[in-house]
Amino acid sequence: MIFIPGAGKSGEIQEYEVAIIGSGPAGLTAGIYATRSGLKGVIIDKGIAGGLAAEAPFIENYTGFFGIKGEELASKMKEHAKTYLPIIEMSPISKIEKKEDGRFLIESDRGDFLVNAIIFATGTTHKHINVKGEGEFYGKGVSYCVTCDGYFFKDQRVVIIGGGNSGAAAALSLAVIAKKITILEFMPRYMCEDVYVKRLAQHNIEYIKNVQVTEIFGDDKVKGVRYIERETGETKEIETDGVFIYVGLTPQSELAKSLGVEVDQKGYIKVDSKMRTSMPGIYAAGDVTGGVAQVIVAAAQGAIAALSCYEDLRLK
Repeated sequence: MIFIPGAGKSGEIQEYEVAIIGSGPAGLTAGIYATRSGLKGVIIDKGIAGGLAAEAPFIENYTGFFGIKGEELASKMKEHAKTYLPIIEMSPISKIEKKEDGRFLIESDRGDFLVNAIIFATGTTHKHINVKGEGEFYGKGVSYCVTCDGYFFKDQRVVIIGGGNSGAAAALSLAVIAKKITILEFMPRYMCEDVYVKRLAQHNIEYIKNVQVTEIFGDDKVKGVRYIERETGETKEIETDGVFIYVGLTPQSELAKSLGVEVDQKGYIKVDSKMRTSMPGIYAAGDVTGGVAQVIVAAAQGAIAALSCYEDLRLK
């Protein structure tokens, strides 16, 4: 099915008590808790429900699951939330306006909504390293998602840029697919947890520390990566068929900022202990608030935001 922006948009403004923008673990949990509290809500997402959790190769630290694929956990969360409230996917929001009566008008590709409150659960997106070749070879060997593109490199050589937990997990998921895996890490030490260090060694995954990647090169597709050894200044290169970039995340807080919601220096939405932002009627939860980027934390914050919203709308 082909999605055409604006197609199927109703001319009628739909009214809800709360709109939850974003359908990752924070947004989906917020939807469940808001509805169970008695609020009429809707979840709106510019993409497909699940957020970055759906891209995680394997999740082993979400309580109750000894190990589960990210996409499977995200799917379970989505199906759960759908039993409570509508989830409108593939609906980018073009504008949010605060009306004189204090409500918010949300204009999106698949409908306009008038709501009393908003919970921003917009999450984060992958950070780029901004080196030569990164953009040129995107989709031609460069990727930010092992879950999405890992199988394309079956029996090939792969470099992962970024050796934190996400990069290490990505490398381990590729261990049964690729024939050689190398991790390039900027810092002079391991940046992943000890449990990952041991598993990387067990799978003979090379972890090169204290290097600065300077270029991704190739012809019609990726052929290799150049980097500088930070201690010696020596330039080296490694031949590879694919590059996966896991160097951090950037908050998707533009919509909140357009309303005047306060953010920190890195762009993360500032919240109090109840997930309230600097603007009455606006809440935020999950990775877009910064802090610990973990599925279990995002879900907890989604629940808190929804309960705070209920308290403010119904109990005051």
